[in-house]
Amino acid sequence: MGDFAVKYNGRIGFGDDRPAGVELPAMSDYAKPPKSLLRKVGRAIADYEMIREGDRILLGVSGGKDSLSLLQILSHLQTYAPVKFELGVITVDPEVEGFDPVPLKAYYDRLGVPWFYREQPIMEDAKKSMDGDSFCSYCARMKRGIMYSTCRQQDYNVLALAQHLDDLAESLLMSIFHGGQLRTMKAHYRNDAGDIRIIRPLVYCRESMTGAFARDAGLPIIPDSCPACFTAPSQRAQMKQLLAMQERQNKHLFPNILHAMRPLMDETP
Repeated sequence: MGDFAVKYNGRIGFGDDRPAGVELPAMSDYAKPPKSLLRKVGRAIADYEMIREGDRILLGVSGGKDSLSLLQILSHLQTYAPVKFELGVITVDPEVEGFDPVPLKAYYDRLGVPWFYREQPIMEDAKKSMDGDSFCSYCARMKRGIMYSTCRQQDYNVLALAQHLDDLAESLLMSIFHGGQLRTMKAHYRNDAGDIRIIRPLVYCRESMTGAFARDAGLPIIPDSCPACFTAPSQRAQMKQLLAMQERQNKHLFPNILHAMRPLMDETP
C-alpha cells in the first residue's frame, strides 16, 4: 500500500505516514500518532470499509484517553487520505458531579475542529425514568440518542466511537457469561433507523496503546469520577481482571480472541 493512504478495490487503506509535501494543518495541540496505532487503525478502516468518499464523520469524545487519541488519529489521516472526509466532534456532558468536560471546548478551538457540546442531566433523568437497568447502560443509551440526533441535525452521516480491542473482548465475555450468547460490538454497522453508519476505528488497538499515546502526547484527559461507576464492581471490571490474569499466562490471548470475534464484528453496511 505504500507509506500513505491508497484506494484499492473500492476500499481505502491507511498506511503509516503522509506523502512528501503534504503539510499538516496549523493545530497548536496536534500530536502525531505513532505508526503502531496508525497501522492498526488503517487496517481496521480498510477491512471494514469504514470511511468513504464525502463522509461527514462526527466523533464522540468523552474526554478519555481513547476518544482523544482517536481524534488525533482521524485528524492526522484527514490530511493525506485519498478519500476526502469531514470531521466534527461531539461531547455529551451528563452533568454528573465530579465529571467536567467543559475544558474540551477550548481544546477543540485550538485544534480548529468543528464541535458540538450537549448537556443533559442524565443522572437526574435516570432517577425518574430508569427501570430495571444499570445507570451506566442508561447513560450510554441516552448519550447515543443525543449523538444520533446531532448527526441528523448537522448532516453527519457517520458516527465514530472509540471502543478498542479490550472493550470488545470484555463485551464478548460478558455476553457469554451473563447472557448466554456469542456477541460483541460491531466494527461497522447502521443504526436501527438506517440513516447513520457507526464505525469503531480502534477495534484492532489495545487499550495500552491509546493510553501510552495519550500520556506521551499530553492529551487533555478529563478525569471520569462519576460516583455511579464506583458504587460496586461492574461486570466489565471483572472481565478486565480475568483477561489480564489470562494474558499474563498467554501472550497470544488477544490476537486469538480477535480471530475468534471476527465473524461477530462484521456487519459492514
